[in-house]
Amino acid sequence: MDSSLREETAAARATGTPARADVFGLLAADVIDRHRATLVTPAGAAWLASASAHPRSTLSLWESRPTAPAVLPCGTAFDVVNVPVVFGRRMLDRLWEAGPGSGPVAVHRGRMLLFAAPGTAQRLPSLLDWEEWGDSVPAPLCHGRGDAVTVPALAPEPAGGHSRWLVAPDSRAPWLPGPEVLLWACVRAARAASAEAVRVSIFPPADEGANVYDVSRRR
Repeated sequence: MDSSLREETAAARATGTPARADVFGLLAADVIDRHRATLVTPAGAAWLASASAHPRSTLSLWESRPTAPAVLPCGTAFDVVNVPVVFGRRMLDRLWEAGPGSGPVAVHRGRMLLFAAPGTAQRLPSLLDWEEWGDSVPAPLCHGRGDAVTVPALAPEPAGGHSRWLVAPDSRAPWLPGPEVLLWACVRAARAASAEAVRVSIFPPADEGANVYDVSRRR
């Protein structure tokens, strides 16, 4: 990052205002190194723009308005699986702790958007029909060809914003989970939620003053 842009970026951070409209400069070098998971890289921005019918116009718009969210069509570069944020967090835990990981992931207005391989929106609902879902487990909303989703801005929103990247796009060809991988994550997230509910419900309320020990932690 050149010295003039570095100085302008520092001033922008101090005042809370965006620096000049070279958003791809701001997404480079030391900025990315410190926030690799949550900042979109230039290659990631190009991948997102490829979903649009006019990628160059989309990139130009982002250069002039880096803090504005965008509406992108699904079905070509990606599909999106849309779940409540708490359930989505359980899915992410399974994907990263015992699975292959995830593609880009965003949060928008209390929902989690998991970017998936094209075709997932069509196949995942039929796969989920084979599983029994409790009333407390919401079925995901699947967005594919003919749908569009709002994605967070390239530049982070101020604290308290409604949209942000949890796993930001960082390449022109990111790995995207397919329907089988997301089915696996959904089922295990649902089972984890059910197991937690059972563990709570099978124990009667403790008597006042009684000594209570958490035996579930014993091996």
